[in-house]
Amino acid sequence: MTSGSLVRRGGAGRPLVLVHGLMGRGSTWSRQLPWLTRLGEVFTYDAPWHRGRDVDDPRTIGTETFVDDLSAALESLGRSAVLIGHSMGGLHSWCVAAERPDLVAALVVEDMAPDFVGGTTGPWEPWLHALPVEFGSAEDVFAEFGPIAGQYFLDAFDRTATGWRLHGRPQWWIEIAAEWGTRDYWAQWQAGRAPALLIEAGRSVAPEGQMRKMSEIAGDRATHIQVPESGHLVHDEAPERYRREVEQFLAALPPVPLASPSLPRADAEVSDTQ
Repeated sequence: MTSGSLVRRGGAGRPLVLVHGLMGRGSTWSRQLPWLTRLGEVFTYDAPWHRGRDVDDPRTIGTETFVDDLSAALESLGRSAVLIGHSMGGLHSWCVAAERPDLVAALVVEDMAPDFVGGTTGPWEPWLHALPVEFGSAEDVFAEFGPIAGQYFLDAFDRTATGWRLHGRPQWWIEIAAEWGTRDYWAQWQAGRAPALLIEAGRSVAPEGQMRKMSEIAGDRATHIQVPESGHLVHDEAPERYRREVEQFLAALPPVPLASPSLPRADAEVSDTQ
């Protein structure tokens, strides 16, 4: 099984790689593309076990696999990128930054914390297993997930001739989340050196105080903000605030160095979707 490719979404300049959360997909960033592509060259990425219900992957489900896969995709750019990660995507982004600092120029981490040890997927599993493999209408998706998350999942699911099909298997997603209850990721966060913007939802999935502690540990390289009016999907529920914070963060980064002629061209290594 090869690593997932990046999909070029447009723009020019600094590479901006959008890394989705659990049960998400690169296509869920569609509402952010119009303004992000004015700030850099934007790429989306589909993580393993989020590439289609029937896409088998023999690798072991775990953080190290995700980190290896994302790192391999980033290598195709030939230059360091800003990783803009939501939830699981934020976690995997800062783990890549710790292991491969050459690949990561900066981080945006949206509503994710390093330590869920002792947590369990038990209360969540019956609901997830009860989801239909395919929803017959958009109205059914909104009825299941609500207006904000419903649109998010309409963007993520595979479109078929008869509806919207899950783009992964519930058991995969349960195994991914279950690992977070067995280990923490403070060491990976502490090892990073990239500038970081930490965006915490008011109705956050992160244990209270952890994202603020992340900022304190990182010192001057990190900024923590909280968006009290939003739930977990800050970029969709509070899009104007999210955009303002990300724009300000990117504007404050050092200028992009000129690329070396010896580096591979991004458009030769990644698929291009305008």
